[in-house]
Amino acid sequence: MRVSLIVLSVLFSITLLSQDVVDTKFGKGLYNVVSKDSSWSMKFGLRIQSLYVGEFNFNDGFGEVNSNFMIRRSRLKFGGHAFSPKLQYKIEFGLSNKDLGKVNSRGNFAPRMILDAVIKWNFYENFTLWAGQTKLPGNRERVISSANLQFVDRSLLNSKFNIDRDMGIQLRHHFVLGKNFLVRDMISISQGEGRNLVQDNLGGFQYTGRIELLPMGAFSSKGDYVGGATKRENTPKLAVGISYDYNDRAVKNRANMGSYMSYDTDLDGEIDGYFMSSTRTIFSDLMFKYKGFSVMAEYALRDADKVDHERLNVDSTFTSASVSVGSGFNVQAGYNFNKNWELAGRYTQISLAGYNTDRQFTLGLSKYVVGHKLKVQTDLSYRKIDDSSDGGLMYRLQFELHF
Repeated sequence: MRVSLIVLSVLFSITLLSQDVVDTKFGKGLYNVVSKDSSWSMKFGLRIQSLYVGEFNFNDGFGEVNSNFMIRRSRLKFGGHAFSPKLQYKIEFGLSNKDLGKVNSRGNFAPRMILDAVIKWNFYENFTLWAGQTKLPGNRERVISSANLQFVDRSLLNSKFNIDRDMGIQLRHHFVLGKNFLVRDMISISQGEGRNLVQDNLGGFQYTGRIELLPMGAFSSKGDYVGGATKRENTPKLAVGISYDYNDRAVKNRANMGSYMSYDTDLDGEIDGYFMSSTRTIFSDLMFKYKGFSVMAEYALRDADKVDHERLNVDSTFTSASVSVGSGFNVQAGYNFNKNWELAGRYTQISLAGYNTDRQFTLGLSKYVVGHKLKVQTDLSYRKIDDSSDGGLMYRLQFELHF
């Protein structure tokens, strides 16, 4: 299936681009098709991230560095409208091994190729209904596209607490108070087990709500969801967001993310059932930008009805599982100089129940050739886990090309 999709996409793009002149700019998609009567449109784009990672772990001894070259992300993107500009769609496929992730029986062992497949219907004034699979309205850093990050990749807070993508519906709305005070509110109901699920839902559903306040008005080019100050704001801009997520009887150890909390009591190799625990996750975040300066900060907190689970096996041993609960904080700031060289720093702190506090300090440098569409990024991180010898250094270098 994956090979067929790649071949089809390549043939499609070659057909579209076989003309002498293509009326589109770099970074705006490979091609933008609009029907003669304007009843539908489709824009096709692609992007790649080529990454090098070098890691030195304090426990490995001096001189031992683990190195890895990889295609971090490889994506195909489609979007446009159908029937009416008020009915839009977005489809995104991930093709790299990192994009596809692990397969399991809940997904029929099929590659998790589909990232986004969502329809957006602006059915009344400022109300828009989303239906399909896409990102939930969780923490800001996760909703920011991986193509638009200020550093090579997202922070440890995101990896431990984010609620990522899921399948369901979302209702989004916005209004303006006075002249400039923009307010956005959104709610969603989703399956609660993450993307590309093909079997009956376990446990309950996942409910997410978010409100965003922009007291100084909207950012240029949706810059409140773009890392760094690639678009320089002539006046100060601030966005503050709060999200609340409730996953009813979650069967994974990080809400709709992480590992399934399954058990096999008769030890025959077959799953007998799943531990369930309702989880609550709270996010608060802000984004501030003025000219070349930018700041983003986030706080996350997760708890659960029951953290530790245990079940007796037939041989008198126990199968156990634990929900990942705790808190995290991340703050990052940078300045984009006149030649579009940006220097940025980041501090992240993670405190999970049963683990020592995890801290990471990161210094990053980015060269934006054509904004986030063509850039080179590098960063160096120092990681230290309190009251232990664990930790180390990590160096990363990444190239991004986004048509």
